[in-house]
Amino acid sequence: MRLAIDTATDIASVAAGAGDRVATRSIRGARQQSMQIVALVQDVLTLAGVKLGQITEIVVSDGPGSFTGLRIGWAAAKGLAHEREIPLVAVPSLLGAAHAAAGDERGPVAACYDALRGQVFGAIYAFPDGRPETLVAPGLFTLAELARVTPVRPVVAVGDGAARYADEIVSWIGRPPLPLDAVPSIARSLLALASYDSARRPLADGMSAEPVYGRPAEAQAKWEARHGRPLPHSSR
Repeated sequence: MRLAIDTATDIASVAAGAGDRVATRSIRGARQQSMQIVALVQDVLTLAGVKLGQITEIVVSDGPGSFTGLRIGWAAAKGLAHEREIPLVAVPSLLGAAHAAAGDERGPVAACYDALRGQVFGAIYAFPDGRPETLVAPGLFTLAELARVTPVRPVVAVGDGAARYADEIVSWIGRPPLPLDAVPSIARSLLALASYDSARRPLADGMSAEPVYGRPAEAQAKWEARHGRPLPHSSR
């Protein structure tokens, strides 16, 4: 019985359950996440008909994505895991988005989150026989760069980054991208993906672990530029 939390984008989702018995809820708006994420977890557990004590593993989106969003989701996941001594694992957020968008497609699927500055956090995945396969690992790209390093043309593109550069996506794959609100709950996909060793990152020390942000926060980048050295205890 797993609980999954995804807060890598403006749409946060939580899912709980096992197999086909999964309950999920979502909220939109970055400002809502810090105020409502714990209540969202409680709502989903109630919908699933389970108590927190029955959860055997917590799955959290690993990033890349929104710096603030990831911190909120990870703080909630760490708190719950520490309180109940529940194992904590991370699954790449872009993999969750690609899985949610794939549907019956085997892939390839391009998942792109908006990284601002003309770039996206992008990755390419395929799902032969339902198994996740990484074709291009998550990284920071322009869409032109992502297209150049992709070995095959995707059949689907998803994410707020793909939606922001929709014209480029159409020129690349021949069809419009899927916005995040058009795909099923990403937290639900995280639950399914956590069953695959190739998708999960076990966090031996969940309290000190950090997500893969994709790039430093703006404040961190300015501090490092001013001081000429990495910020102490940064997650580079």
